[in-house]
Amino acid sequence: MNVIDTALHGVKIIEPKVFGDVRGFFKETFSAKRYRDMAGIELAFVQDNHSSSCKGVLRGLNFQKTKPQGKLVSVVRGAVYDVAADINPTSPTYGQYVGVELSEDNHRQLWVPPGYAHGFVVLTDVVDFVYKCTDYYDSTDEGGIAWNCPVLNISWPLTEVQLSEKDQNYPGLKDLHG
Repeated sequence: MNVIDTALHGVKIIEPKVFGDVRGFFKETFSAKRYRDMAGIELAFVQDNHSSSCKGVLRGLNFQKTKPQGKLVSVVRGAVYDVAADINPTSPTYGQYVGVELSEDNHRQLWVPPGYAHGFVVLTDVVDFVYKCTDYYDSTDEGGIAWNCPVLNISWPLTEVQLSEKDQNYPGLKDLHG
C-alpha cells in the first residue's frame, strides 16, 4: 500500500496493492491495522455507502456541521474527479482543496478526515462510488458549500454538471462564515 500526503492536513491518497493476472485482480480495500499503521487512520468506521450516478452528476460539496464524518472513498466502476475542501476558517489551508481522479483502473482511494467538505463529479458514463464513514449520516446536521464557490475556485474537469436541488442552493464559503 502506498500512502501519499496531500497539501491538506490529514487528507491522503491511498494506493492499495493490486494483485492481478489474466483472471482479474484482488485488492484489500480496508484493514484496520494496516490503515492505522500506514495511513494513520485510527477512527472506527460505522457506516458504508454506495452511490451510482451517470456522467456529469456532481454530488457535493457536503459535510456534517456538528457530527463530522471521516470518509474513505473509492470507485468500483467508472471514474470520478473527487474533491476534499478545507472549510475551517481557523485552518492555515482554509479555502484550499485537493482534487484527484479515482477510478476502477487506478484503484486509488481518498481519505477525507472529519471536518472537510467532500464532493465528486462523474467522468464516465456510469460510476459506482463507495465510501466508509466514521459517523452516521444525520440529515438534520448536513451542510454544504457551492460546487462553484469562487473562494475555492475548484478546477472541475467538466463544465456542464447535473446537481440535486439541495446542492444547487448551497452558499459559498464567504456566505457560510461571513
